[in-house]
Amino acid sequence: MKCYGGDPINIFDVKETVLYKQEGRMLHSHMKYGEKAVARAVLEVWKNPNMERDYEICISFPEFTCLCPRSGYPDFATISIRYVPDKRIVELKSIKLYLNAFREVHISHEEATNRIFAELQKKLKPRFLEVIGDFNPRGNVKTVVRVSSEGNRLSQKTIRNRR
Repeated sequence: MKCYGGDPINIFDVKETVLYKQEGRMLHSHMKYGEKAVARAVLEVWKNPNMERDYEICISFPEFTCLCPRSGYPDFATISIRYVPDKRIVELKSIKLYLNAFREVHISHEEATNRIFAELQKKLKPRFLEVIGDFNPRGNVKTVVRVSSEGNRLSQKTIRNRR
């Protein structure tokens, strides 16, 4: 508790005043501009300027956070996105804001990585896409989740190697 010349203030007891509702998301008057930008985040796609050739785009997001669906503790990861675009590319600020929007979401490592993959696959329809969630150890357990548009072929190979 902090006291500023009057009654003690509990800094964890913030009264939220709704500023407005946009696209089903509540924005509050106490939110900073960055928090409002994250709350409004949507993936924006642009036209691929070089559709005639294959080239690879690699995006690394080393500050990904989400919340454990069981405990509520934060999970930290590096999300790596690698794709060969077809007609569309993702706008980088929009992917940054989209990924930041996970920080208050209770979601497993596997679901987070698969959801990011599915959303990019749906919006971009790339020639190739791979998303890797490299989660920091917690409780002495490290998780790396890899989702790829070549997943079926890779899964078959993994199954054969186990036999």
